[in-house]
Amino acid sequence: MSIPSHVSSSSRPSISFDLNRYPIPSKHFIDGQWTTSKSKNTQCYASAVNDQVICEDFQWAGKDDVEDAVESAATGLKRWQSLSKAGRRDALLRYGQLVKEHAEQIFWLEAILVGKTRKFSMFEIDHAVEALTCLTFALDSRIVEREEDHVQYMIRQPYGICAVVLPFNGPLVCYCMKVAAALAAGNAVVVKASELNPFSTLFAVSLATQAGIPPGVINCITGDGSIGNALAEHMKIRKISFTGSLAVGREVQIAAARSNLKNVTLQLSGKSPIIVFPDADLDKAARHCGMFLALNGQGCTLGTRVYLHKSIYKEMLPKIESLVQSYDDNLGSDPLEDGTWSSPLFHHRQRERVERYIEQGKKEATLLRGGEIVPGPGCFLRPAIFVDPLPDARILKEEIFGPVVVILPFEDDDEMLRLANDTEYGLRAYVWTKDLGRAFRFTNLLEAGCVGVNEGPWSLHTTYGGWKQSGVGLENGEAGLLDWVQSKSVMIRA
Repeated sequence: MSIPSHVSSSSRPSISFDLNRYPIPSKHFIDGQWTTSKSKNTQCYASAVNDQVICEDFQWAGKDDVEDAVESAATGLKRWQSLSKAGRRDALLRYGQLVKEHAEQIFWLEAILVGKTRKFSMFEIDHAVEALTCLTFALDSRIVEREEDHVQYMIRQPYGICAVVLPFNGPLVCYCMKVAAALAAGNAVVVKASELNPFSTLFAVSLATQAGIPPGVINCITGDGSIGNALAEHMKIRKISFTGSLAVGREVQIAAARSNLKNVTLQLSGKSPIIVFPDADLDKAARHCGMFLALNGQGCTLGTRVYLHKSIYKEMLPKIESLVQSYDDNLGSDPLEDGTWSSPLFHHRQRERVERYIEQGKKEATLLRGGEIVPGPGCFLRPAIFVDPLPDARILKEEIFGPVVVILPFEDDDEMLRLANDTEYGLRAYVWTKDLGRAFRFTNLLEAGCVGVNEGPWSLHTTYGGWKQSGVGLENGEAGLLDWVQSKSVMIRA
């Protein structure tokens, strides 16, 4: 990864990280130990906050490392399945406690590399710990039919060796959600850390053996998309769970089908609508409309299409603009400080992608404010608000994964449903209204895997999955756990 050069013209305070505070992982973690890559491919990682070099010789995997990780998982699988259900549960509970105890180190690893704030990191770590502790219940066999001379029942059994491919925006919480379910179901895993944000994942994986999870049950390698593709095509891997973009998700599904037709779970892109009716609490709704600012817009569930009823459109716009201005004022702050709530884009490559969308948006809509690069080092970009888009504007139809929102008025419920569902994505949708009848109607008719009304809280006990091209399969809750097992029907006659 090349490090762009900058000539700072910013009045932002200079930020420099003390890199001796904690060790920075730079190797793979295979069979319970740090492992030197057999590939000679090393990468230099620089901070998205200030372009400071964080690690000069981070090791990426090659095909031989993939083979080592898979073989380690095969051995780890036997070790894991030799434990009792209670033993596996206790190990996962201890693992969750260890992640919690090391929250500060995990936060630091993401703050110095990608600029994630303390508040957001701790929110994610809390959910990660919850995943490791709430998804540890066992799936039992179920009696289907019992007669005098025969019995029929169903057994749920693990796939065996599974692969997990993580995104760059929330790698820790995605890792814990996927791995907790995989291990609770009795599988062993090979994890591919995000090539843009690998440090926290590698460190979290290294804690597993301390929790009593046998070596080889969780293995972690790094690298670019070719490593993810190698996992998707591997004949010994029977399931792969991927979180990331639609484009790469398609490639994963094709590779999985081309190899051994392995089971695939995909959590992909989104273009989530936020719908605000006149009877809503407008101040709370306005704050929620600013959710596109979280992680500087780098989240697949963020509301990036905002629909305001025409009677409140002019009243709501200044409220949203005011929130964006506060975010603007905080841009470039030190992510290690408690008062920081803004983030950079996680890489210069990502900022360039968002810039291209903003330039395209200027041809398709009216730019109300923002969209400029923040001068100086790092990957900062001012949030952009667009209004009056053309019906087929790309900024309205495509996931941008940056701080860009499109705001539109609507007149009635039927028009709103048509506009909200006019997308190939179906990850989440959000509704603001005090009318319970309308709320239930919209939750039933919106084409999304998850619908929140008045910012209803999200729980790991609630199943999560995308509709349309936002995904395949489920995560979280009992239904998500079932995604990690195969069913076997047994018929016995006396």
